[in-house]
Formats: sequence, C-alpha cells, structure tokens
Amino acid sequence: MNASRLLRKAPFNRSTYLAIVALPDEASAFQAYRLLQHHGISPEHLAIVGKGYSSPESVGLLEPMHIAINKACSFAKISGFLGAAIGLVLFIFFKVGWQMSLSFSLIAIIPAVTLMAGFCGAVLGALFGFLGEGSTAGIYHHHLRQGHYLLMMEGPKKLVHMGQEVLKQYCLPKAI
Repeated sequence: MNASRLLRKAPFNRSTYLAIVALPDEASAFQAYRLLQHHGISPEHLAIVGKGYSSPESVGLLEPMHIAINKACSFAKISGFLGAAIGLVLFIFFKVGWQMSLSFSLIAIIPAVTLMAGFCGAVLGALFGFLGEGSTAGIYHHHLRQGHYLLMMEGPKKLVHMGQEVLKQYCLPKAI
C-alpha cells in the first residue's frame, strides 16, 4: 500500500476512505486480513501494521509530536504572512493617513505584527495538531506499543464499508 496515499488529506468529495481496526495479536490480524481477502477485498487496499509487518511510518501514521510540529509550522507561516500584510497596511495607514514622520516605532510595526501573528499561529497549529489528528494517531501508536496490530483498509466508500461489515459480523462476541 502506498504510504503517501494512506493518511493524506482528502478534499471535500473524498474518493478514498480509510478504516483502521486494532487487533490484539498477530494471529487475529492475519485472520482478519485473510477474511477480508476471502470476501473480495484486494491486498492493495489492506495493510497490517505491527511487529513483523509494515511500520507506522511506512503507511503514513506519524507520531503525535511530529503532527503537532508540522501543523505549528504551517500555521505559523500562514499567520506570519497575514501578519506581515496587516503590518504593512498599518504602516501605510499611519504614514499616509495620519501623516506621521518615519520613526523607529512606525518602522517596527511590520516585524512586530508579523512575529505576534506567527507566534499565535504556531500555538494554534500545535493545539490543533495535538487535539485533532495527533490524538487519533496517539491512540493507534498506543495500541502498537502494547503489542497490538492495526489492520488498515483504504479504498472507495463502498469497499471500506463492506470490509467493516465483514469484520463486524465475524468479530463481535457471540451471545450465549
């Protein structure tokens, strides 16, 4: 399974869906894998993640800290650029609108607003990274650290839902 495909961002109209099932041991992960294959789901849509199989990084399952750092950097860049634009507008407004003479405090507006916006964006990005994607990735990494395995299915909505139904049918505890 292509690592860049597995956990990438999808546009509003998603063409691929992802389902991840945590399984307690290697045998049950392999049985579930074979069961899905038996029901017509191609191996190109499946991946087992765990010891002896695919690594989390190879399928795009990043550590929560890495996700938070990436989000913080991207938010900082965007908000820093917007802060520079706002600082430039403020500079022009004060210089032209109020006929202020060019001074150090007037010149310092642009970098000050840029730095403040960049810092605020980095903080927001880190929070979104930790509380959003990072928390979900953290749960899956916790399962892997406990020695569990992840079975990942990716593909069209119909295929992923069919796989979930197959696993639900065979994996739920039976009533006595």
